[in-house]
Amino acid sequence: MADAPVNDAPFRLLSGVEFGEGVIVYSFTNLYGCRIGDRSRIGTFVEIQRGAVIGRDCKIQSHTFVCDGVTIGDEVFVGHGVMFINDRRPRATNEDGSLQTDADWTLLPTVVERRVSIGSGAVVMGGVRIGEGALIGAGAVVTRDVAPGETVAGVPARLLAPRR
Repeated sequence: MADAPVNDAPFRLLSGVEFGEGVIVYSFTNLYGCRIGDRSRIGTFVEIQRGAVIGRDCKIQSHTFVCDGVTIGDEVFVGHGVMFINDRRPRATNEDGSLQTDADWTLLPTVVERRVSIGSGAVVMGGVRIGEGALIGAGAVVTRDVAPGETVAGVPARLLAPRR
């Protein structure tokens, strides 16, 4: 594993990241406590949180948010402004008004399998699995599992056609 990306882009926060070989990270990114596979490219204004895993040969486009609990397989394309969600009922406080802690919510893991393409502006809710080779249309809201090779689009995302 490399100890840093191969490029010297300014203005980025990299803390506790496990980098594969040949990773490129562009400016204005926040990466902390995550793992990025060989030859993957991370665009500007991307945040990848602690516990997230990005596979090899991935392309994560600008303005994307990848939260804890997300595992992205190899050769995945994630378009501009994609948001991953890991909590079904987010709250700032408990019933008594105290701030919530890690003990007050349940992390919903999300798995994106190999060779998936996710269109710009899509939202992927926590607890779903997107199967190998699936295509998620731009702006889709993925609320349930997507089978391998399927194409889905819309709000909520619905099956359009099997991918060939």
